[in-house]
Amino acid sequence: MSVLKYVQAFICLSQYSPEDVNTDPYRATRLLDGFDSTLLTHLGRRYDSFTQLVDAAIDMEHRLSQAHEDQQRKRLASTLQSDSSQRQRVVHRPPPRICYIDMPQQQEQHCGTQPHPSSCSVPPRPPSSVPPAKPSAKYPCYKCGKTGHFSTNCLAHRRSQAPLLIRDNPRQNKKKGPKRGLAQQKVMYPCRSDSRRKVQMKSSKSGKVMHIHLPSHKHSPHTVNATEAQLIEKIPVVSDFPDVFLEELPGLPPDRDVEFAIELVPGTAPVSRRPYRMAPDELKELKVQLQEQLDKGFIRPSSSPWGCPALFVEKKDQGGKTLCVDYRPLNAVTIKNKYLLPHIDILFDQLAGAKVFSKIDLRSGYYQIKIREEDIPKTAFSTRYGLYEYLVMSFGLTNAPAFFMYMMNSVFMNELDKFVVVFIDDILIYSKRRTQGPLEIVLTRLREHKLYAKFSKCAFWLKEVSFLGHILSEKRVAVDPSKVKDVLNWKQPETVTEIRSFLGLAGYYRRFIKDFSKTAKPMTSLTKKNAKYVRSSNCEEAFQTLKKLITSAPVLAQPDVTKPFDVYCDASGSGLGCVLMQDGRVIAYASRQLRKHEANYPTHDLELAAVVHALKIWRHYLLGNTCHIYTDHKSLNYILTQPELNMRQRRWLELIKDYDLEIHYHPGKANVVADALSRKAHCNVIEARPTVRVICCEMDEIEMPTEQHAELYSLIIEPTIKD
Repeated sequence: MSVLKYVQAFICLSQYSPEDVNTDPYRATRLLDGFDSTLLTHLGRRYDSFTQLVDAAIDMEHRLSQAHEDQQRKRLASTLQSDSSQRQRVVHRPPPRICYIDMPQQQEQHCGTQPHPSSCSVPPRPPSSVPPAKPSAKYPCYKCGKTGHFSTNCLAHRRSQAPLLIRDNPRQNKKKGPKRGLAQQKVMYPCRSDSRRKVQMKSSKSGKVMHIHLPSHKHSPHTVNATEAQLIEKIPVVSDFPDVFLEELPGLPPDRDVEFAIELVPGTAPVSRRPYRMAPDELKELKVQLQEQLDKGFIRPSSSPWGCPALFVEKKDQGGKTLCVDYRPLNAVTIKNKYLLPHIDILFDQLAGAKVFSKIDLRSGYYQIKIREEDIPKTAFSTRYGLYEYLVMSFGLTNAPAFFMYMMNSVFMNELDKFVVVFIDDILIYSKRRTQGPLEIVLTRLREHKLYAKFSKCAFWLKEVSFLGHILSEKRVAVDPSKVKDVLNWKQPETVTEIRSFLGLAGYYRRFIKDFSKTAKPMTSLTKKNAKYVRSSNCEEAFQTLKKLITSAPVLAQPDVTKPFDVYCDASGSGLGCVLMQDGRVIAYASRQLRKHEANYPTHDLELAAVVHALKIWRHYLLGNTCHIYTDHKSLNYILTQPELNMRQRRWLELIKDYDLEIHYHPGKANVVADALSRKAHCNVIEARPTVRVICCEMDEIEMPTEQHAELYSLIIEPTIKD
């Protein structure tokens, strides 16, 4: 089976097991397992991207096939030369390049190579001065085994049909306009290797007109759009909205109710900077991308007094480079938007009880919003080939994320907190059962507002989905394994800026990390103002510890606001620690370092400060619900009835009375989880350890009943002998 047929079968069968191919690395691993040993040997390494793996496999298969044909051609040539009866010169022409399109067959009128449309623009081939070699009946064709022709002219294999699969490569498919609705008919179309044309086809069944760009000689003739794991026509609900999943944006976005505005500080003069110097390869790419954006209408030549330098940024998912603008001079004089982005944790709290997930990613979301007419000159950017300005919202502008978030919230205002989660250009649809209503409503909203999505980054009807760096399912929230690889490869920070960058990533997952503030203290102390950067062993140890904690982060449970919560609090001389639990399962961790003035607090006030910290940080969970507070400071049991309180305690008591809570005494030795957050970590109640099998054996010895395929969240052991 060829790679094309194998990929086609893999795509068709993957819809029956979406959990095994819900992420790009998983899909690539599953595909790689089915390759034969010869192809695996020549590939040489594993690929994390499904697109790269398929392209590499098809390219390698084509190379192996060409090498095999070359060997047979040389063998045939040497045989013919040794045969005394064959004195004529053998002329071998390379086989024509093959691409598969959807169109009826017609006879060639001009070039005479193989049957293809009569509108062929290739000039007729001049007659060869050397007479062609006549095939001998003594030597059959190496491909089909028949006599009367050579293997290079054999039509048996060239006429084998293959599905239409078009590669989603921006450097190869430079298309103007949408391409959708892949047909099911297959027709072979051989063409010259120097042919670079756009062919128009009409399907005989549906009557749809399609435009196909023939691949250039730089790429393999057999390329696959590997991101199209499921065709749009085969997905329920999605098949009714093909106009939402366009291959390219149709041009300038329509006029919307809001336009992106750039408000400047009063008295600001225009800012202009010289363009950055670029390498020769970057200059070639700059010309190509400038022409693309000019053709689409996203930019236009400018004579503005403003001008920021342009530069290239590497793409993480598809490879290649993206043209961006260094808008730091403009952002410095721009009035910042006060519309802050929501916390990721708050968005995930809505997913309690959800079992089915679908996610949609917009295609170049920023380019789908216009800039206010009077602010267009401010977006000017300078290049070696002239000054241009953006007509759409560009990447790098300081208020762009907040404005786009505001626009998306206005579009899905009626669906938020019901079955939709929106974060900038990422949309998550969730439901408790597989119903078509929520997804249909979201796609209808996108169609009404003329917002377009990228099908290759969308996923539908999954029980587990990767969203915003997390793995979401019915009962758990975990760290995305693909993000762990970046942490493992993170080098030791050498500047304050690099420390802030790493702490920003670690802080994103701090709800998964116990004792975060305690562990990160040596690194956070270097980020303070006027602090000297001195690399020490403590800083190196903190860096390695945080990497280990992130890469081995535990699995957290989803909270249920209809059930009571348990909060374990503890304080020490260095920080405050809290753990939020429900039904014996950990919901989240929280910790912080003590401030300078808090170091002088007595023990009673420090323990009370830990309780107040937990109530403030988890207010959205605890307010209006019953909660039980556990602390190892026994005197806090009487805080609500204590007659004499200082001013600080009275202020905190007013906050505590707003909650429906009960304070219980929990011995310090038993309160190990919260104690670990404020002191040196020595236990993690949800960390998986290799002693689980030993515990199971011991439970069998004491005849404790157990169940297979069950999860043990907590175990309470009490003596049977009474005092």
